[in-house]
Amino acid sequence: MPVVVALLRGINVGGSHLVPMADLRALLAGLRLRNVQTHLQSGNALFESAEKDLTQLSARIASALERKFAFRVDVLLRTRSDLEDVIANNPFARRKGLESAKLVVSFLPNALEKAQRDEIAELKLGREEIQFGKYELYIYFPDGQGRSKLPVALDRILKKTATARNWNTVTKLLELAQGMEAHR
Repeated sequence: MPVVVALLRGINVGGSHLVPMADLRALLAGLRLRNVQTHLQSGNALFESAEKDLTQLSARIASALERKFAFRVDVLLRTRSDLEDVIANNPFARRKGLESAKLVVSFLPNALEKAQRDEIAELKLGREEIQFGKYELYIYFPDGQGRSKLPVALDRILKKTATARNWNTVTKLLELAQGMEAHR
């Protein structure tokens, strides 16, 4: 069974949408997902699943979360192979002096429409740099994310459907997924 990484949007951030990781693991196991693990407190889970339709699985997980916690969150799913592609296609990979903690991957539920790409490309809010991937945005925040207005602008354009992870988390999730596959 392939390893799948679930990226939940907006949980355990700023004291809202609280989901204890033990409860998340139990919920996912209750959906017959196997070898469930979580990483950090920000909505990262890994599991094995024979489900071929990840869109349907994402909807099942989101519905189960809503029933259990009484709020709806977006759930984006990626395979180990998807994460390998995200890392291999990092447009900032060869940049010298780049701080990995300031590099963010914003995972999208589907490919951007041309109008969305154009609107994002025209954003001029600060020194942030945005590069487009197939189903993600690579964003470098040279001054950090704390005061950046870019996340709010992206939420407006993307209608709050994306979820972001810093580069260190992305690489750790791949490492965990590879480890799960190696121990079968």
